[in-house]
Amino acid sequence: MRISVFGLGYVGTVTAACLADDGHSVIGVDIAEDKTERINTGRSPIVERGLDEIIARAVGGNRLQATTDADRAVAASELAIVCVGTPSSENSSLDTRYVERVTSEIGASISKNQKRDFLFVLRSTVLPGTTRNLVIPALENSSGRACGDGYDVAFYPEFLREGSSVEDFYHPPKIVVAERVAGASARIAYLYKDIQSPRFVTALEVAEMIKYTDNAFHAVKITFANEVGRLCRALGIDSRDVMNIFCADRQLNISTAYFRPGFAFGGSCLPKDVRALIYRARHSDIHLPLLEGLLPSNAEQIERVFQRIELRRPSEVGLVGLAFKPGTDDLRESPLVTLAERLLGRGYKLRIYDSEVETARLVGGNRAYVELHLPHLSRLMVSSIEEMGACDIIIVGHPLKEDSLIDRWLGEGKSVLDLMGKHARADHAGYDGLYW
Repeated sequence: MRISVFGLGYVGTVTAACLADDGHSVIGVDIAEDKTERINTGRSPIVERGLDEIIARAVGGNRLQATTDADRAVAASELAIVCVGTPSSENSSLDTRYVERVTSEIGASISKNQKRDFLFVLRSTVLPGTTRNLVIPALENSSGRACGDGYDVAFYPEFLREGSSVEDFYHPPKIVVAERVAGASARIAYLYKDIQSPRFVTALEVAEMIKYTDNAFHAVKITFANEVGRLCRALGIDSRDVMNIFCADRQLNISTAYFRPGFAFGGSCLPKDVRALIYRARHSDIHLPLLEGLLPSNAEQIERVFQRIELRRPSEVGLVGLAFKPGTDDLRESPLVTLAERLLGRGYKLRIYDSEVETARLVGGNRAYVELHLPHLSRLMVSSIEEMGACDIIIVGHPLKEDSLIDRWLGEGKSVLDLMGKHARADHAGYDGLYW
């Protein structure tokens, strides 16, 4: 395939070199002449293990060249991959000027060279909505043609780590491609046909968000480990032993468990233990901003749902589920109890159904907790989920045994707020799958 790569930094140079080494005809583009000169003489403009040899081999085989001439590159290619930088502005916003500039240059070249069946691929890290709201309009304005008229657009985020970029190119953790219309990304899939990796074809905004989600979580992991390390040091504990054992748990700690957006956490363990850890840290004069932010963020999740309910001004609210998680009657620090308490405090009529909760059987701390927070719980509980039908908004806090219930409620003109995200009905106005 004939490919142009715009931006010869870490991502662009590795992408251009590896694609050329795979047998494609690649022309790299950059405004910095020293970068293009180094590539044309078989040398890498960046320090990256193994890259000098790959570039020398590709240039020697006439599969890789570099230029400062965007027109020449577009004329010689059927696919352009944009890898220019997106640094932070002074106010911390994303600086997209290089993306805009290159996009306009490519659009003008599409028009000048009368390109047909051309694919514009953005690989720069950009915030959700950038491809659709900035890149596509810029291409249409500069080319004088609507997207889909002889060219199309795809987004292809990179997952390359400096220092191991070549290895990551050939063994990526995943390949994510977003396309404006179905089938537009087929050529990208062809480029990586021999690479074994999980593949995802998705919407533009989803793919744009993936890279930020990845990087934010990497930052969270490092900060989490450092905060644990600071507290361990203050307590005279070897943090390496703690984290080695922590990381050995692949069933919960290093797994997909808990990574489904939904309602707040609760129960007899998580809130209590987070509070205790923060208390101990403060008494050791240790500041742990990440861990200290957990409970306020959790409370914000409950408040957000309450505000969604308030917007509807319901006459009666139905709550499916009350325990802190399905399959138990443990009400201690349940976010659903907190939500119910908040609704009652605002004067809403409330019906609650939870097949596992029987007020007469609650004992010990569990009973004491509900007597403090929902002293009249027995009057609020209903014995059948069918009784939710009397409410004009129904909050689904636990999974339903029958998916058809939501369809029935929606058909009866009720609003449904699904906190589980397991019953999404995106095409129905009364359905609010807040987290799916």
